[in-house]
Amino acid sequence: MLCNPTDRERSARRFYPGLVESWASSSGVRASMQSNKGRDTEPELALRRAVHALGLRYRVSARPLTGVRRTADLVFTKAKVAVFLDGCFWHGCSTHHTVAATNARFWADKVDSNRARDRDTDSRLLAAGWVSVRIWEHEDPLEAAERIRDLFLARRAAI
Repeated sequence: MLCNPTDRERSARRFYPGLVESWASSSGVRASMQSNKGRDTEPELALRRAVHALGLRYRVSARPLTGVRRTADLVFTKAKVAVFLDGCFWHGCSTHHTVAATNARFWADKVDSNRARDRDTDSRLLAAGWVSVRIWEHEDPLEAAERIRDLFLARRAAI
């Protein structure tokens, strides 16, 4: 079942006839999904504060590899460390991932493709001499920051 289109969507379809309908199961789901932030989430801000408090400086929401459309949450360019803060639902956390009640097949496929993309990103970074760090959103930001610091210091000492 598709949600009712807004005036803006109807207008867009008139000018872009090939525009695909929304996959959202309702207008409420669609509004909720549109309000999800791509960066500066609470877990991300907590991690950034903890890493910053340890004296580390980093780039935010940057692409570690040019020509590859993958964005890391924190990037330490000189040490070649890319940090990804993965959401439990979106990346299929074995502890907290929940199965969607509506459009279950769509969401299962979405999470599977996210996991495959994560593996591909990690292997591309490794091939380019980078190290990727994956942190779950449920992890303690202070512990995660210490892990990042330890890896950063080890990489910097090796360079």
